[in-house]
Amino acid sequence: MTADVSAARPSRDAGVILMGGVAAFCVYLSMYAFRKPFAAAAYEGVVGWSAVVDFKVALVVAQVVGYALSKLAGVKLISELNGARRGAAILGLIGVSWLALVLFAVVPPGWKVFALFLNGLPLGLIWGLVFSYLEGRRTSEVLGAILCASFIVASGVVKSVAVWLMTDRGVTEWWMPAATGLLFMPLLALSVAGLSRMPPPDAADIAERVERRPMYAAQRRDFLRRYGFGVLMLVLAYVMLTALRDFRDNFAAEIWIELGYEGVSSVFTASELPVAAISLAALGALMLLRDNRQALMAIHAITGFGLALIGLSTVAFQHGLLAPLPWMIASGAGLYLAYTPFNAMLFDRLIAATRQVGTAGFLIYLADASGYLGSVVLTLTRNLATVSMPWLSFFMASAVWSSIIGCVLTIISAVYFSRKLR
Repeated sequence: MTADVSAARPSRDAGVILMGGVAAFCVYLSMYAFRKPFAAAAYEGVVGWSAVVDFKVALVVAQVVGYALSKLAGVKLISELNGARRGAAILGLIGVSWLALVLFAVVPPGWKVFALFLNGLPLGLIWGLVFSYLEGRRTSEVLGAILCASFIVASGVVKSVAVWLMTDRGVTEWWMPAATGLLFMPLLALSVAGLSRMPPPDAADIAERVERRPMYAAQRRDFLRRYGFGVLMLVLAYVMLTALRDFRDNFAAEIWIELGYEGVSSVFTASELPVAAISLAALGALMLLRDNRQALMAIHAITGFGLALIGLSTVAFQHGLLAPLPWMIASGAGLYLAYTPFNAMLFDRLIAATRQVGTAGFLIYLADASGYLGSVVLTLTRNLATVSMPWLSFFMASAVWSSIIGCVLTIISAVYFSRKLR
């Protein structure tokens, strides 16, 4: 009987990876079609907008504020999630965000900013809902890497579709976000149905990765009391990574224009596909490490390498050693190698290494709520404090400083957890 179970295990794992990985990837890819298409338009010279803040910056900040508030609420909501009706919740929340995009198309400029705030408000909970299907498994690294690859690829794919709708199909920049979301609705519905059919973690998963249950206020306080300093170092590093990643994502169109790629819609996808492949391979391989403490240290090493790559590739570009496209690929690879683990495998392994029954969603949302606050601050800093600084120059300066400070914080965290979990 034991032999039969052992023989069946690889087949079950492969089935979970295929079903869960593809479904989770498609759900989050589809979500991006409701969150990011507006960023492909410049929104210059908007009639009726006279505020000091640039109109597109106001849109970005409004959406991120809504998204950040959703993440803040998720610290409690996702931590205490019991798993019931997750699929319906995903469809309902994204449906509300699409209605906000329709509102964005028809209201005056000032109200368009408010519409983007409403659009971001429900979307911050989607990641936690999707990842709750994947965490606590022996295959969680592969599943998490596939899921994380979705947001690496999704932004470029969605922007390419958005530019195509405007340039080839004649859709206005106001209706383009809602039209992009509409195109992805069938894929969203099918992939949510597939995700809902995933089997729960089995006994072998629970034995190795700890049982995942809701974490209520008392359990959350207890975890932070024990491991708060290390979590703080990680969260501070993630704040910078989120701010840098969001700035690169939201203002990719402006950065590519300054690099000489104006109107080239394919460049968004061409620059992100290699990044996704590199991140997927490196992070998925962590599944081979069964010891949770060793895996946690390996994730710190990958994060530190990614942070170093951001800075080194940027300095190389500044000195003419890298062309624009290779630099965007190299800095993007470094950014996502450092950023991606925080969204899945880092906190999943931390929960497993501490052997505390709980959910990685708590730590993911604690980091995310802080990270998107950093994103708002960085965007406003560029627009208000250094308004004359070009997008490209501001991004390069931010990349170098984030690389240096982030490496220091990651090293401190690695030393702390290495001693704490010994």
